[in-house]
Amino acid sequence: MNKAKLRKKYKALRLELSEEKIEELSLEIANQLLNLPVWEKEFYHLFLSIAEQKEIDTENILHILQGKDKNVVLSKTNVKDHKLEHFLLTDTSIIKKNNWNIPEPEGGIPIPPKQIDVVFVPLLAFDEHGHRIGYGKGFYDNFLSECKPEVIKIGLSFFEAETPFKEIFSSDIPLDFCVTPNKIYSFKN
Repeated sequence: MNKAKLRKKYKALRLELSEEKIEELSLEIANQLLNLPVWEKEFYHLFLSIAEQKEIDTENILHILQGKDKNVVLSKTNVKDHKLEHFLLTDTSIIKKNNWNIPEPEGGIPIPPKQIDVVFVPLLAFDEHGHRIGYGKGFYDNFLSECKPEVIKIGLSFFEAETPFKEIFSSDIPLDFCVTPNKIYSFKN
């Protein structure tokens, strides 16, 4: 199946999920994350969920990070350049939805990508080798290419891995881990 068909398949599968099921699966994913060897780091990039797209609710992950007194970094979308701008989440951060219903910080303390240690990566699907399919605009591949080489990339998925994708591009940056409600996939060699 090509990327376009996989995108369509997983968007449809997510749309079938009830709010209660999303809440349940999101909590299971957050609990699985506690088993990863990533909690000694300092700066964690988290995406805020687009509820209308039935994305994983990352609120539980945010609570874990705050409970562990970690620095949480959020992004603002720069649509013109297909880039993300990153800001430290603070008590005074103002979060508003943009035109695509993405919750974003209005501004704040900028954090350069090279300072980020762990990135929780949104996706629609992923394969057994850690390649992911997002919405197809390249925002996360652009962002991850700006991070330090040792940044830990963790995908979050309601669904299990697909067979290896046939369409892999040189700009595609594979994950180190992907966490589902039932399993942690490790792609590190």
